[in-house]
Amino acid sequence: MDTLNSIFLFPFFGLLITIAVFPLINPHLWEKNITKAIVSAIFGVPVLIYLIAKSPGKVLHVGEEFISFISLVTSLFIVSGGIFIYIRKKPTPLLNTAILFLGSILANFVGTTGASMILVRPFLRLNRWRKNTFHIPVFFIFTVSNIGGGLTPIGDPPLFMGFLKGVPFFWSLKLFPIWLFEISVVLLIFFIWDSITLRNEKYPEALAKEEEKILIYGKRNFIYLGLILLAVILLHFPFREIVQWTAAILSLKTTPKRIREDNEFTFHPAEEVAIVFAGIFATMTPVLDYLKDNADKFGITEPWQFFFLTGVLSSFLDNAPTYLTFFSLAQGLSEKFGLTPQVAGVWEPFLKAISCGAVFFGANTYIGNAPNFMVKSISEEMRIKAPNFIAYLLYSFLILLPSFFAVAFIFFGFGR
Repeated sequence: MDTLNSIFLFPFFGLLITIAVFPLINPHLWEKNITKAIVSAIFGVPVLIYLIAKSPGKVLHVGEEFISFISLVTSLFIVSGGIFIYIRKKPTPLLNTAILFLGSILANFVGTTGASMILVRPFLRLNRWRKNTFHIPVFFIFTVSNIGGGLTPIGDPPLFMGFLKGVPFFWSLKLFPIWLFEISVVLLIFFIWDSITLRNEKYPEALAKEEEKILIYGKRNFIYLGLILLAVILLHFPFREIVQWTAAILSLKTTPKRIREDNEFTFHPAEEVAIVFAGIFATMTPVLDYLKDNADKFGITEPWQFFFLTGVLSSFLDNAPTYLTFFSLAQGLSEKFGLTPQVAGVWEPFLKAISCGAVFFGANTYIGNAPNFMVKSISEEMRIKAPNFIAYLLYSFLILLPSFFAVAFIFFGFGR
């Protein structure tokens, strides 16, 4: 690779580091989408100009992938924002665990962001009377906002990026044994933790007198979610995206405004994702090409290495571009060493490790996946205190890290 090409590797990493560090230095300024737009432009525009001059066809291909990605994420966000769930029951450890498990399954149909936005408020309302609630938003982020979405391309952005790169839609169902092990371990810990804390809580008499019920408003949006799912499975660009946007527009037009008001729905998160990922898609192409061409020079040869390296970076950077980075690296290795069986040009054990690393480790920090900060913000709005950045990191280190080592040992050959 010549010097000019090498220079254009740096904007990608500069952008990711800025995304990770800027919110810690000046969170108020970073909250503004205009700030994110300026940052994305600073890093993305020079690379885009270089790519247009060098390979216009590749720019069109990357643009198509960006449109597909944003169409799916935004349509799911809009449609799920039209569903409001009201739960009036006495919380028990079993009920709370069941909600987290059902939310983890739902994440595979509406995405981790969609499932989080549908369930976080009813889950927090159910438990807001309690004094010991620190663990409530934490485990919600672990399960519904991250680990849960590991079975379909709709579930989490990294898997959808793999789908756009040629991974069959239903291939990720092969991750089910790994997913089931990880989600079961985390939910078991939650059940024990919740049982201990709830034992010392007294349910308010006023709430006990109220009628127990579960109400769901905006049910027609489940039809729109079905349309989006069918479009991803059956259609290709641009018809897939046309159906997704049609479902989103129908949701906006036919859902009563009060439902979105109760959900405190705004377009800000969707705008944020579009702006940030415009920069990511613009800058990542030179990096992906470099990794594919030089895959054998990095000393990464085992599935467990892909699992941990993808995971660690996904903890502190965005997990979708991290997935693509190691996907491209694994493609290069699989091609050069003739490893089989391959899926989209990647040796299957590598692809399983990369997929699980990107999805699971996104739960390690608030910046690992988009819904994490959303849940923290909503929790604090509802006066349920969530841990600060360092305290949350401690929770994830103590709870998740041992389970990740177990996954690496059982499924990816770590220590053998």
